Amino acid sequence: MPEPRPTLTPYPDGPLLLRGDVDLVTADGEPIPRSRRTVALCRCGLSTIKPFCDGTHKAAGFRTDD
Repeated sequence: MPEPRPTLTPYPDGPLLLRGDVDLVTADGEPIPRSRRTVALCRCGLSTIKPFCDGTHKAAGFRTDD
């Protein structure tokens, strides 16, 4: 049975949830290690562990348009 396609789900006022087998790389093409098949990606720009979300968006009052 084929693996399910990866998905990227934006959460209102929060991160992007990436599910599935996807290689993450920096702007320079360097691999970004990940230890889980589902990861939360920062979209507020304030995380101290970018590209991953650390929950800073809550304290910062980050809001999305949706």
